[in-house]
Amino acid sequence: MSSESTLAKFSVRAQAEDHAQTTVSTRGHEFVVDEPTAQGGSDDGPTPVEYLLGAWAGCLNVTAHLVADDHDIEIESLDIDLAGGIDPAKLHGERDDVRAGFQHIEVELDVEADASDAELDAWLADVEARCPVADNLVNETPADLTLA
Repeated sequence: MSSESTLAKFSVRAQAEDHAQTTVSTRGHEFVVDEPTAQGGSDDGPTPVEYLLGAWAGCLNVTAHLVADDHDIEIESLDIDLAGGIDPAKLHGERDDVRAGFQHIEVELDVEADASDAELDAWLADVEARCPVADNLVNETPADLTLA
């Protein structure tokens, strides 16, 4: 287990602009999280769950290239597709017997590389094991939600 002093720290600060739109700031960057107009937003940015999928795709990209270097594989191209379904009934307080989040997420990496199928299988296993966002999504992560 990592000691607290060796952990890389990450943080964001968010401000509600209205009931559907949030402005998020981190390290001098700012981005908007919003809902589609059909959900009461102004569609000025991706939804929270789209950012979640995008965060996983971005992390997979970085991890895939790091792991490829470790495996002496040269990636020529990498396309990453993620998709999943959410039952909104829990979010809207209509049901308690379903998860609020994704029921399942399909992740597909389409890689062109100078490697055999067996080498790519080993590479993919390492990518899955080493990707921090994947780890947070497939394993329980303790979190504290409190009032300031």
